[in-house]
Amino acid sequence: MVNIGKKIRALRLGNNLTQEELANRLELTKGYISQLENNLTSPSMQTLFAILEVLGTDIHEFFTKEVEQNAVFKKEDFYVKENEQLKHAISWIVPNALKYEMEPIIIEIEPGGQSEIDDPHPGEEFGYVLEGQVVLVLNRKRHIIRKGETFYYLANKEHFLLNNTQHRAKILWISTPPMF
Repeated sequence: MVNIGKKIRALRLGNNLTQEELANRLELTKGYISQLENNLTSPSMQTLFAILEVLGTDIHEFFTKEVEQNAVFKKEDFYVKENEQLKHAISWIVPNALKYEMEPIIIEIEPGGQSEIDDPHPGEEFGYVLEGQVVLVLNRKRHIIRKGETFYYLANKEHFLLNNTQHRAKILWISTPPMF
């Protein structure tokens, strides 16, 4: 059986709305939305249609059985691409990350190698150096990042990583929105 209240709450939160904001858009009370979400009352069909419209879905989608999203990925799920010219390998560690808000990868950069040079783009990027040391070049300014250290920046400037050491570097790198 479909838990209507739970699904309405999930849709509301997915739309970044408070109970009060949803209620105001529907000319209902916050208390009524709370009762719906806690299954203390049931909406009329007309009210349910209105709620679903505001939340960006329809009755068919709302009652379609949800396919369980895979939340855990193993090494065999990863996609790896090597770039011999730039001496790096990228592992996409979350399959189909393009449909998500962020995209995590692991990049391994050999001595003398570097990542692709990213032109400025909207979004933010975070990295954690798992092994070795890299240089983050951000708008031509260089920052040394060692094992156990992180970087975080707005991606609105040209940026890339390079490894000018004699040892391989391994970095967890996360972009939002997905860019890799």
